[in-house]
Amino acid sequence: MTFKDKLKAEFSFFRGNYLILTISWILMDFAGELPGTYYSDYVIQLGGSPSILGLISFASLLALASVQFPGGFLADKYGRRWLISTLTFGVALSFAFYAAAPSWHFILIGAVLQNICLLYQPALNAMMADSVPPEKRGMGFSVLNLIMSVSTTPAPVVALILVATFGSMLGMRIAYTIVVILYLAAATVRLKLKETMKNVEKASLKDALRSYPRALKDGVNVWKIVPRSMFFLFLSELTMRSSQAMIQTLFLVYAFYVLQIGGTPTQGIPPQEDPALQLARIKWGYVMTVLFVCMVISALPAGKLIDKAGRKIPLIISHLTMIPAMLLFIYGSYPTLFIAMPLAGFSMLLGFSSYQSLFADLVPQEHRGKVTGSMNFFTYIAMAIGGASGGLLYERVFPQLPFLLVAVLTIPSIVLILFFVHEPKPEKREV
Repeated sequence: MTFKDKLKAEFSFFRGNYLILTISWILMDFAGELPGTYYSDYVIQLGGSPSILGLISFASLLALASVQFPGGFLADKYGRRWLISTLTFGVALSFAFYAAAPSWHFILIGAVLQNICLLYQPALNAMMADSVPPEKRGMGFSVLNLIMSVSTTPAPVVALILVATFGSMLGMRIAYTIVVILYLAAATVRLKLKETMKNVEKASLKDALRSYPRALKDGVNVWKIVPRSMFFLFLSELTMRSSQAMIQTLFLVYAFYVLQIGGTPTQGIPPQEDPALQLARIKWGYVMTVLFVCMVISALPAGKLIDKAGRKIPLIISHLTMIPAMLLFIYGSYPTLFIAMPLAGFSMLLGFSSYQSLFADLVPQEHRGKVTGSMNFFTYIAMAIGGASGGLLYERVFPQLPFLLVAVLTIPSIVLILFFVHEPKPEKREV
């Protein structure tokens, strides 16, 4: 077999829905990371605080949790395509609230509306699992991470240019306008998706509204059907994601105001005019660029590791890596951010690919929507609590505490994987 034939065989899954979803994610990931680089700073300039950042996370994640059970039920009963192709347009338009926000309250409204539209999320996760063959799942999810990382790598640079050229406020408004445009383009691309479910029923709004009680029941009962290992894998993921939600919006805040990477902010000067914060924004842009470059470099080796060594070992490694990442971040300085942030990014990348591969191995196709919806429901509630408590702990106790809790909570998560999760042999993986 020639090198060309080997390459073709290695990436044979790169077609159909996988290709369409990848193209849409390239557009959406670049767009999302563009204002995401300075999101926390933008909210603070609009009158927010670490506690307000936590409140926005809490409300938006509760909204996201509320649509998970019906999202999973509808995905398995009526199919994946119509949910994904329709509601992506709603997500796109929700970002208009961010672009025009006169205060942080509009960010809150936009975030809640956006996450209600993510009713399609279980369908999206299920369709991706449907579209990658079992023997290629590690590579498939890692290539997806690689491509999305490549697409997001220029985002911090573009964000830095926008903020440096137009100022921190107008630059962010321009960034969110770009998000609306690119998300609408991605939604248009997703209209070309093909349904992966057989014998789906015709969807109706009336049935969709009536489905909620049954969706809740099916979302709980599905755990009696799937392997017990999947339940413990879910508990491990719940622990990690809820703890990480505590710090998701606090990295920038901690770097700006505790590590003071741009110098000491001056009391009484608005954040958008403070010279120390202006310098911090430039330095933070460099850190985020290095983070995404490192994720690009590590994506393919991570995928090969998952397919060769199995799913559990890389998943445990990903959790262990988070401990030094947190310690380097909270007790470091500006130079150590170039180590801590890529370590945290690699941990999340390897963990996501390993988890998604193991999920697809363990859960049969006909239950993936319901299992995803059930997992997401409880996970997002836990993340909502984590996001709110992270902001409060940062402000009311001491800033390092949320980051330290992330490092500590990796231990029970690893124990669950090590002793209670049993990955199936390659020949017994679900299709």
